[in-house]
Amino acid sequence: MEHTHFEQEINITESLMNRINELIGHYPDDKRKSALLPVLHEVQDAHDNWLSIELQDKVAEILHIKPIEVYEVVSFYTMYNRRPIGKFMFEFCQTSPCCLNGVENLMEYTCNKLGVKVGEPTPDGLFEVRGVECLGACGYAPMMQLGDFYQEHLTEAKIDQLVADCKDGKVILHDK
Repeated sequence: MEHTHFEQEINITESLMNRINELIGHYPDDKRKSALLPVLHEVQDAHDNWLSIELQDKVAEILHIKPIEVYEVVSFYTMYNRRPIGKFMFEFCQTSPCCLNGVENLMEYTCNKLGVKVGEPTPDGLFEVRGVECLGACGYAPMMQLGDFYQEHLTEAKIDQLVADCKDGKVILHDK
């Protein structure tokens, strides 16, 4: 597997550090590591939705843990990105209920529509398609996550509309 190193500017602002300290404050002093997941979310959100090795090292430094402890978490969970990604990440659930309801065909349709392969951002950086494990909405299959929101009972027409809405700036990715 080819590994590419992507450069990223690290910008831990005062407001971000205040938020990190607030999250750390939810745990006893000797359990700072317990704040790792929420801290990674905040740091990733503040850095174009991805975490470089250097940024992961900075999180380890802030939490007083070893860098490998951060790497293990970031490489395990699909919600953390280790490279620049498309602004609109279409994360299709690939577990049984969605597969039985045609999600694989919808992923292929979406990739063909965008001119990319799974896991490859579009040249303009707007879109990316990813397969993920269960998103816990089996009754709404086939479905995907786009930002913080689920898109349910998907069809090709709904994919077409989502792509158009994303291009037109009509899609809200986060509820913050």
